[in-house]
Amino acid sequence: MTTADNSRLPEPETAPKSIAVIETATVISLGAAVLALFLFAWIAESTSHDRARSFDLAVRTRIHEYSSPRVTKAMIVISFLGGEGLILAAILAVVVFLCFRWRRATLWLGVTILGALVLDLALKYAFHRTRPVPFFGAAPRTYSFPSGHALLSFCVYGVLAGLLAGRTRSRVAHVLTWTWVALLVGAIGLSRIYLGVHYPSDVIAGYLAATLWISTLLALDRMWTKKKRL
Repeated sequence: MTTADNSRLPEPETAPKSIAVIETATVISLGAAVLALFLFAWIAESTSHDRARSFDLAVRTRIHEYSSPRVTKAMIVISFLGGEGLILAAILAVVVFLCFRWRRATLWLGVTILGALVLDLALKYAFHRTRPVPFFGAAPRTYSFPSGHALLSFCVYGVLAGLLAGRTRSRVAHVLTWTWVALLVGAIGLSRIYLGVHYPSDVIAGYLAATLWISTLLALDRMWTKKKRL
């Protein structure tokens, strides 16, 4: 790839930003991380003391009332997009980023995935929550809290949306990208509840853990950027 090609494919994360913008982004990211941490701790305590049981059972039962063979097939496909399909999407994204020499985007995605995997495994083994009896299929062998599909899909698809949206100037493309990703991540969490392999509180906790991780990364990135600017 030539120098001219590289100039047409800049990495927007490296574009100069004012100190005020960086500081504002840092404060917002830290605020989101702290809020996510408190909410996660509240849900974790509730599940540990069985205070979330009535909520979990009520939501599971309500969602299961809408089950049908057609919906079940759709939910299995959607759930795949949060598991094996997520791995394929991440690999494809890395290949595309490397082809375009978006090294910083590749690093962002790699750190996001690695951290999300470590966080998911650490939390599952920390809480040891037993899986619910599934409505469809066999229960996974891992622990239930938090939902790995919810956590990883939020992290991976969310970061991909941010990286791709930052490389397009069209506002319509931005709206479509974020809307599609939000619907996809939400549907993945819903599919895990529908199939019965997770409690609703597991899915919510997965989203909160993902928010904590991504917000922390954003805050650290902004602080590092500010340090280099000073």
